[in-house]
Amino acid sequence: MVEPDWQPPALPRRLTDPVRPVLVGAVVWLVALVVLLVVGGPGPWIWACVVGVGLGGVGLSVLALQRRANARGSKGAQKL
Repeated sequence: MVEPDWQPPALPRRLTDPVRPVLVGAVVWLVALVVLLVVGGPGPWIWACVVGVGLGGVGLSVLALQRRANARGSKGAQKL
């Protein structure tokens, strides 16, 4: 019989930290952008890479704001 207050063990931080995947994605878009600029790729793909890098930056900014709010103890802060 399972106890009602049993909780599964917490996942390791490396599996729950969203910074690494966002950073890796932004770097991949940046590498693709550099390759396309050197090779002279088509314009729409260059803009897709620029947007990918920009969204990666926005994602990292949002995560930084969430961490600061969590450190301040803000009620609406998402727990990371």
